[in-house]
Amino acid sequence: MTLDKLWAPWRIKYISAKKQKGCLFCNAAKKQNKDFLVFKNKYSICILNIFPYNNGHLMVAPLKHTRNLSKLNDKETLDLMQSLKKAEKLLEKVLRPQAYNIGLNIGTAAGAGIAGHMHIHIVPRWKGDTNFMPIIYNTKIISQSLEELCKLLKKADR
Repeated sequence: MTLDKLWAPWRIKYISAKKQKGCLFCNAAKKQNKDFLVFKNKYSICILNIFPYNNGHLMVAPLKHTRNLSKLNDKETLDLMQSLKKAEKLLEKVLRPQAYNIGLNIGTAAGAGIAGHMHIHIVPRWKGDTNFMPIIYNTKIISQSLEELCKLLKKADR
């Protein structure tokens, strides 16, 4: 079996990056990792997923470091949902997706990659956005850089 290569030199910074200390969402909220922070509200933040399932994959998280939705008070829950709506509006403005996958994975058994800090994924979808690459080559093609997309989303938020 031969191994095919997909040339993506821009990914080297993610492969060679030092493992971040602390919580991804808490660090972003404190602006220690603001590169892909799209916006911050009173009780929540929205960041780009740097390992996206699809172009425009965002994550909305409460500022409170908790693994359970039930630990948020009403104000925090409302702000989280308002941030989710805002994220959807920004994606509509910038990418015009035809649909979304929106979901939470609470706990490692549910597939949470970051189990300690609950968050909501919002993944834009288009008809035909899946093809043979993930099935045959176990490769997903993301056609836009994270830096470019983040700039466009921040600009649309003004």
